[in-house]
Amino acid sequence: MQTSTLREKFNRPLVIAVTGLNAIDSPGPGVAVIRAIRECKDFDVRIIGLSYESLEPGLYMHDIVDKTYQIPYPSGGTDSLFSRLKYIHEEEQLDVIIPNFDAELYNFMKLSSKLKEMGINTFLPEIEQFNARDKMRLSEFGKKYGMFVPKDKIIHEKRELQKLEDDFDYPMVVKGKFYDAVIARSKDQAEKAYEKILAKWGLPIIVQEFIKGTEINIAALGDGTGNVISIIPMRKLYITDKGKAWAGVTLDDDNLIELARKFIEVTKWRGGCELEVMLTSDGKPYIMEVNPRFPAWIYLTAAAGQNQPASLVKMALGEKVEPFTKYEVGKIFIRYAWDLITNIREFQMISANGEL
Repeated sequence: MQTSTLREKFNRPLVIAVTGLNAIDSPGPGVAVIRAIRECKDFDVRIIGLSYESLEPGLYMHDIVDKTYQIPYPSGGTDSLFSRLKYIHEEEQLDVIIPNFDAELYNFMKLSSKLKEMGINTFLPEIEQFNARDKMRLSEFGKKYGMFVPKDKIIHEKRELQKLEDDFDYPMVVKGKFYDAVIARSKDQAEKAYEKILAKWGLPIIVQEFIKGTEINIAALGDGTGNVISIIPMRKLYITDKGKAWAGVTLDDDNLIELARKFIEVTKWRGGCELEVMLTSDGKPYIMEVNPRFPAWIYLTAAAGQNQPASLVKMALGEKVEPFTKYEVGKIFIRYAWDLITNIREFQMISANGEL
């Protein structure tokens, strides 16, 4: 694709709305997605932040986000979300929306055709694809396509944990249906993890076999027909107590790349995704989770030479994007904390008016 295509086509900045503006110890992908998009030289952008909370740091980063609107929580359903997006579109004339949270994706996928009729483009997986890689179906998915996945069990009551001791050795992993995973090394720890995750994410709870190995994350981008646009594997160098990568390095590993390629091909994945992999000492890559959106470390793909967020924008707008063929191996990201100073008036404005 010629560099000038989108500039000539629009002759104005693209208006792109992005969610996931939190930047806490378990950060959302939004700020990283925006950084990558802003670095692309193929188009100019105006970035609209979509926030859920008044203290999401990204909405106060005025060099990153041009304007922010609050949107209703995913539990509010599609009607309230559509109503809010319609208002925002009337104000901003959105070209593309990139949602970045697992819990919100279902609503955006359901609304994608209605948004398209309004002139708002998305590039999201189909609901069937989204459901196929769900944590609660991962074991079934692995068996179907011959991929290594840990055995798991879906439970709805705490007393079921005791029954699992016949099938699972400690440690075991207790997971929420959307987020959070706790390694439990005893029955007491498993019960505490169950209660904690239940209070935050509700039922069901997933109990998964613990796999020992090296933690690998793979960011991948598919075109929706089975073709791979980009694959970047990364090894975690520093991991927080929540299991999040705080530092990582790009890898050159054909087996990991082939694993992600196979996932994209068999699912015909549309959009970005992240494979969380545990690489055992004997070289078996166990898929622990498949996240159906960009990871928080996605800016590393742009830094390594494969700008996945910018490529997604192009595909959302109907442009043909050629697959990337190389990237820089040994590129390291290190996350850091930064005290962002703002004024109480801005906090009051977003809290009271839902706009900043």
